[in-house]
Parts: sequence; structure tokens; C-alpha cells
Amino acid sequence: MDIVVEQSLVIEIKSVERLTAVHSAQIISYLKISGLHVGLVINFDVRNLIANGGVMRRVNNFPE
Repeated sequence: MDIVVEQSLVIEIKSVERLTAVHSAQIISYLKISGLHVGLVINFDVRNLIANGGVMRRVNNFPE
């Protein structure tokens, strides 16, 4: 985990060509381990974060 915000949000920072299922699995694993519910993977290797898929949001729906 790169950043935890207010003990409620996990942020993972990347600089890759594109976000893949591996990155999704990684943030879900971090959420399960930490017991937190919301995570973001932010990819800084894109020209525009929003339009080019630079942000991936995942929610941990698993019971604690």
C-alpha cells in the first residue's frame, strides 16, 4: 500500500502503460488485509487520468 487516507481509503500509485487485472487483484488484496473498504489505483503514465483510464476504483464487499 502506498498511501492510506484517514484510515478509510487505500491508494496504490502506478506508472504503467495500462492498468490490468493484476492491479485490480492487488488493490483488493490490500483492502482485505487492511480491513478497509475503498481503494484507488492511480496510474500516472497516462496523459489524462480520467479520460484515459488512469484511475481504478475498487470496493471490498467481503465480510470482515
